[in-house]
Amino acid sequence: MKSIPSSLQAKLDSGVTTLCYCWKLTRADGTVMGFTDHDEDIAFNGVVFKSASGLIGSDAEHKLGLAAADMEIAGAISADAITEADLAAGKYDGAQIELWLVDWRRPSDRMLLRAGQLGRVRRGQTHFEAEVRTLAARLAEVRGRLFAHGCDAELGDARCGVNLDDPRWQATVTITALIGERLKVDGASGFAAGFFTHGRIEVISGAASGFTSPVVAHRLQEGQALLTLARTPPATLAVGDAATLVAGCDHAFATCRDKFANAANFRGFPHMPGNDFAISYPVPGDGDLDGGSMNH
Repeated sequence: MKSIPSSLQAKLDSGVTTLCYCWKLTRADGTVMGFTDHDEDIAFNGVVFKSASGLIGSDAEHKLGLAAADMEIAGAISADAITEADLAAGKYDGAQIELWLVDWRRPSDRMLLRAGQLGRVRRGQTHFEAEVRTLAARLAEVRGRLFAHGCDAELGDARCGVNLDDPRWQATVTITALIGERLKVDGASGFAAGFFTHGRIEVISGAASGFTSPVVAHRLQEGQALLTLARTPPATLAVGDAATLVAGCDHAFATCRDKFANAANFRGFPHMPGNDFAISYPVPGDGDLDGGSMNH
């Protein structure tokens, strides 16, 4: 249960309040930003909460027990606050956020309503929206290993063992065309179509340097690679910028074995019987149910 300061409680009991909301945002790189829905800036705890940010919060749904509460924030993309380039580069992913109830006449009368981190961020042309995940949301995260057909390791991590610095698994390319969420690049013609699907791209030169995105699809078009990205590239991305492409993996056993020659490190259970096998029954004359091995 939250403890309300007595001075703030007295103002709430009076029926006439001068309250506003303040949001403190701390990015992973240490940048601290403050926003408020009041019409003037407010400062406390060494942070100036800007009034011109246009940041607003949705209705919050609170639940009993350990269930995660639901809340979103939305704001305008502007040059002096939250920029489109920083959002596209993922600088706000996982940022820590605090929501305060503050008396704007006397900021020392305040109360921390909730704390959490930003989850999925959605961008429009002039605004963004982001979900706020509380600590209770971590209780819904999968911990440990699951018995599944696919591999649960990440390509290139210690459990996988594939060295992504090996030239066989990456390419340095030059962007030749921008088509919405698709890029055409030169320098990857030596790789078969689909090689970089489920991989990633990282821009390493130009104004958009540092932008990264998963690669949804990799095709070949007129001798060049055509990439569909999971994230919309920032406006600062330009033809001629250089980028690094890293191979992708769909976590299937055949991919691990045939593409990476890494079957010994496969972290899934490809031969585990599925639901179809569990409910199957013998049929006279069916050679697949002769009591022999199911792994041919």
